[in-house]
Amino acid sequence: MQDASNPVPSPTLTFQLANIYRGKVAERYGLQTAMDKVDITGDVFLSNTGLDGDETADKKHHGGPERALHHYPQEHYAFWQEKHGDMQDWQAPGMGENISSVGMTEDTVCIGDRYQWGDAIIEVSQPRSPCFKLNQRWEVENLSVDMQAVSRCGWLYRVIQTGTVNKQLPLVLLSRPKNSMTLREVCDVFFGDPLNTEGLAKLREQSALSDSWMGKVKQRQETNEVENWNFRLLGRAAP
Repeated sequence: MQDASNPVPSPTLTFQLANIYRGKVAERYGLQTAMDKVDITGDVFLSNTGLDGDETADKKHHGGPERALHHYPQEHYAFWQEKHGDMQDWQAPGMGENISSVGMTEDTVCIGDRYQWGDAIIEVSQPRSPCFKLNQRWEVENLSVDMQAVSRCGWLYRVIQTGTVNKQLPLVLLSRPKNSMTLREVCDVFFGDPLNTEGLAKLREQSALSDSWMGKVKQRQETNEVENWNFRLLGRAAP
């Protein structure tokens, strides 16, 4: 966890949420997924692994303490609609997000940002890694590749303090690491320039970065090789 953090200067940054969601595992889009989520209208308990009643189909690559919540900016849907047209209903929670908001994006949110949300405290742990399931869900070939290329991935949280939350309660920024990188800066290195020596060194300093991503950073530094992304992005071993 990140210990060296800056208290947030006054006035405190507060963000109202558009909505929050949870989903059950079902057979959808030709796969087992909990991507189809529904509104949560009242109070819900947030545990170390996510919102009560929210399920994960692929527990190896999704969910768990480091990926307890998925936040996706609502304004990104207009970008995808402009790019791919209005044959699809481009709106939340189409990316399988738990949290939808306007005014928080990868350009302004940093790794290690801590937010008070109701009784809970959550911390940004990593960008979301786009996968081939988005291609199937939206029937758009290589949507995952496009999402990764433009860093409109959304992000994930770990839960520092459990508690009751709801969509009426805002996210209140409590602290930000002194050496913070925005999520876009993280993606620009991790996805866009994955063997950049200086970039990897800076990522190595992000002690709030998830174990999964940090492990890949260290592996790249040691081997000077990038892990194969084909299965994650395309669902197959090769392009």
